[in-house]
Amino acid sequence: MEHKDYDFGLVGLGVMGRNFILNVADNDFKAFGYDLDQEKVDALKVEGGNLEKVNATSDIETFISALAQPRKVMLLVPAGKIVDAVIENLLPFLDKDDIIIDGGNSFFTDTDRRETYLQEKGIHFFGSGVSGGAKGARKGPSIMPGGNKKAYAHVKPIFEAVSAKFNGEPCVAYLGPKSAGNYVKMVHNGIEYGLMQLTSEIYDLLKKSCALTNDELHTVFDTWNKGRLQSFLVEITAEIFKQDDDLGNGRLVDKILDKAKQKGTGKWTSQNAMDLGIPVPSIDIAVSMREISALKDERVIADKLYDRPEPAKIDKEELISMAEEALYFAFINTYAQGLHQLADASNEYKYELDLSVIAKIWRAGCIIRAGLLEDISSAYVTDNKLKNLLLAPSFVPKVQKAVPSARTLVAYAAKSGIPVPGLSNSLTYFDAYTSSNLPLNLIQAQRDHFGSHTYERIDKEGIFHTEWGA
Repeated sequence: MEHKDYDFGLVGLGVMGRNFILNVADNDFKAFGYDLDQEKVDALKVEGGNLEKVNATSDIETFISALAQPRKVMLLVPAGKIVDAVIENLLPFLDKDDIIIDGGNSFFTDTDRRETYLQEKGIHFFGSGVSGGAKGARKGPSIMPGGNKKAYAHVKPIFEAVSAKFNGEPCVAYLGPKSAGNYVKMVHNGIEYGLMQLTSEIYDLLKKSCALTNDELHTVFDTWNKGRLQSFLVEITAEIFKQDDDLGNGRLVDKILDKAKQKGTGKWTSQNAMDLGIPVPSIDIAVSMREISALKDERVIADKLYDRPEPAKIDKEELISMAEEALYFAFINTYAQGLHQLADASNEYKYELDLSVIAKIWRAGCIIRAGLLEDISSAYVTDNKLKNLLLAPSFVPKVQKAVPSARTLVAYAAKSGIPVPGLSNSLTYFDAYTSSNLPLNLIQAQRDHFGSHTYERIDKEGIFHTEWGA
């Protein structure tokens, strides 16, 4: 093996890491992998097929010595203490101006801490979100890097080569300083939670209201994917309904337990939105619904304790048409909430985010990729100071036309005892955000009454307090 010859190093040869490093090698960059598991090392060597293009080792010193300087080392390991442990293991072998890239779903404040720590040692560090799952890593993910711009310049040619392409444009862009990349990926995942919850609710409505078969559900979602709802999630949903059970018991989707798990990024999005004071109710409820789903045993008991109304009869074609409009409406609202959070975080954390660029790099490769993102990107190109997508002139008629169906379906679901909290929260968010008057004047009066918290008036400047009941 020739030393100091490999362009790119990768730590962590699990499914994501192995696929990503093979993608790098496919794009004519020499890549070298490292993993403590010798089986994973050997598997990569065999799959790579050419050790001059892609190689691997379980010895950290051999790994580092194989890389051209400045060394570019990407970590694809689980977020948390493992990232810190890997960094400490790498440090004795690195030189000044070498670059470490965290490609995992690390919490953004951890990225800021690590960047400061490594800066003092002369090592560049930045976080980079990678979305698209295992297939995306192999064929082209959406990549969201942030951090030191000069350090990113060394990695830019590699990332642009391996990323997904939309009309020839790479789905990667430098997003901003510090933890901008990890933060954008976190909100991406929050939006993903929201869209998945909404999709599941529409499935539930179609199935319980009109008893659509899996074949019919496949046709509905497949048709929608050819229209304005074109997206990765709608596409794979259509595929899911066609998947037979290996055990020969009909379709697989009907045999899967209704307990959804989570890795925490949706929760982080929701928690941070609370810290910033930005409303993201479609994301909040998606997190809560995964938590409710985990209470399976309690749900089974409760189901027997309470009567549930029979869904009212509704025309199948009418329901499908309204469901498409309602899902489109709710998708727009979920993107609007996530992008609103990004805009506020950009100011709060000095990220200097360009939302039109973020929407562009989400158009291919990532889990939330959708045709809608082309329109979203255009809206932010037209007005880069846009406070909320719902205020974009190009979106007003789209939303205006779709909202009646959302209202009808939320009311229908409530009367029928079918939970649609994602759709309901999207509608409530829309109605609240587009209301010039909300009943919060009463809340301010209550706060002042019991706690002397003061209030403002609509007819006079200043801060006021009243001795209520005096």
